[in-house]
Amino acid sequence: MSPQATPAPSRRPGRIQRRGLMLVLSSPSGAGKTTIARALLDGDRNLVMSVSATTRPPRPGEVPGRDYHFLGHAEFEAMIRDGQLLEHARVFDNMYGTPRQPVEEALVGGWDVLFDIDWQGTQQLRQNARADLVSIFILPPSVAELEQRLRSRAQDSDEVVRKRMAKAGDEMSHWPEYDYIVVNSDIGASVEAVQSILAAERLKRERQIGLADFVNDLRG
Repeated sequence: MSPQATPAPSRRPGRIQRRGLMLVLSSPSGAGKTTIARALLDGDRNLVMSVSATTRPPRPGEVPGRDYHFLGHAEFEAMIRDGQLLEHARVFDNMYGTPRQPVEEALVGGWDVLFDIDWQGTQQLRQNARADLVSIFILPPSVAELEQRLRSRAQDSDEVVRKRMAKAGDEMSHWPEYDYIVVNSDIGASVEAVQSILAAERLKRERQIGLADFVNDLRG
């Protein structure tokens, strides 16, 4: 994640500033999370995507620092020991995690950081940074619709679709752990719902830095 890659939000002296937030989107595969995330990023200049660290090697076309921070196993383990990761998990033979420092720098600068992680990663973020976290779980309108979406992508074999459907039940059981639930019956309406959540969360009193001084000035 590189906030410097995007024009910085306005920071006028003497005015209310805002600490950024961490916006988490989770869902079972096929529920529309990735499509919603792309629409949010395309339409919001103050929102940046979290870039994970991983121990797996780069794939063709991947750019270090843009797609992932590629690390060796020893370096990754050192970051875990030193508390430099907000969340991490092992996926098969490789490790994945979210570096703490770039996220914290973005939040202090007033940026909002978007996370595409599962319920386990969300639990770790809640433990490590609850005050900054806004979590949304995306549900499909029905099991039949979820399966139809997976099959319509024509990316997976029947066996992979069955495995994804079996996993979806466990993933959806964690919906009560999230702040907001969006049932993705219509992608446009779902994007608008998430945008509304983000707009409301940005206005929360505790995220308005200097609000007390601003109100005192108004009162004279």
